[in-house]
Amino acid sequence: MQTRSSAAVITLTTLVLATSACGQTHQASSSKNSGARATTPAQLPTKDPTRETEADLVIWCDNQRASVIADFANTFAEEQKIRVVVQVATDVRQAFTDATHVGKGPDIVVGPHDLVGPFVQNAVVTPVNLPPDTVRKFNPSAIAGATFGGQLYGTPYAVENIALVRNTDLAPDAPATVEDMVAQGKKIVADGRAKLPLIQAVGKVGDAYYIYPWMAAYGGGFFERKDNGEYDATRLAVSNPGSIKGADLLARMGREKVLSTNVAGENADALFDAGDAPFFITGPWSIDKAKKAGIKYAISNLPVAPGGESLKSLLGVQLFYVSAKARNSALAEEFVTSFVPRKETQIGLFQTGRRPPALTEAYEEIARRDPDVKAWHEAAHGGAPMPNIPAMNAVWGPLGQASADVISGAARPAERFAAAAAEISSAINRR
Repeated sequence: MQTRSSAAVITLTTLVLATSACGQTHQASSSKNSGARATTPAQLPTKDPTRETEADLVIWCDNQRASVIADFANTFAEEQKIRVVVQVATDVRQAFTDATHVGKGPDIVVGPHDLVGPFVQNAVVTPVNLPPDTVRKFNPSAIAGATFGGQLYGTPYAVENIALVRNTDLAPDAPATVEDMVAQGKKIVADGRAKLPLIQAVGKVGDAYYIYPWMAAYGGGFFERKDNGEYDATRLAVSNPGSIKGADLLARMGREKVLSTNVAGENADALFDAGDAPFFITGPWSIDKAKKAGIKYAISNLPVAPGGESLKSLLGVQLFYVSAKARNSALAEEFVTSFVPRKETQIGLFQTGRRPPALTEAYEEIARRDPDVKAWHEAAHGGAPMPNIPAMNAVWGPLGQASADVISGAARPAERFAAAAAEISSAINRR
């Protein structure tokens, strides 16, 4: 193990990394098209950012996680007697890929699991060697999300999903069905107690991440599955009967003004925090703002769709990846396989976005004292891992726009989703 006899140093630097046009994806890989989750652009822009040459270990992450990761990296730096630098990237996916290809990237990068496929395809990450007894300590869904082609490509530290958050001053009881939610919401609006029945990020260009649950309630989705459970990029599910039925329900929600393209990631949190709606479909990243706004809230499972099943969330996993071109691969491997799986590390990282820890022991400890964590976990039941195959990058934009067009009434569901499927297929075939 490489060490230094000098005192440990931890440095947090900021830099802006240019976003490439080909990096445009669902903002699940960067911000899920949500202002609540969007990375705040760092200051001190650097045209051609490079790793700090004097650092023993360099970690790239987004602005939301930087300060917390720096705190824990400091502990690692002291243990190893090395210098660790944490740098902020505004577009982790494209910036990391581009910088790594020219030998100017970090040793470790932090990001969501749907980057696994693109990172592997671009040969910028290397498998991590977690011992089998350590793997068994994690949430199985987290390990599944970090696995690609039968190999583990990152150490999970958090899992995430969406649920129904309600303002308990307006809606004391959780609705069991979509019909109940809509009826309650409309009555509260009619009584003058709120302005909107439901808040969900849609926006003018849509957001496929938040649209997925409505499709999945009827057996729809993004891709069909192989026998081994992996997503099959050759078999799109975007325009299958279940997805179309979900699109029909979305169109109805638009006609009844339950969903609106005027509500987007940029204003969804603010609307809920102002008390403008009783219900909010969102994730853990919205809770701190609601608390600060004094909103009394509760978290419950997504409701059951009419004639279908419960709306089902996509499941996300947050990972620490090791660069395929790490300058200090031994240090990077030590950090990712030995330091990140510690219970105290996972509990500490929970403070960033309050996502439930991926390590079961850490989750159980937090769940005993934080009912929100248990509620998020229960709301994840029946959900599906967000696809981590490279083809997923072709889905976000076209499907998002199709959903916005359907909700706004600009297009018919079956025709518009079929057109989106054709656009996605064409994009996948060009890759």
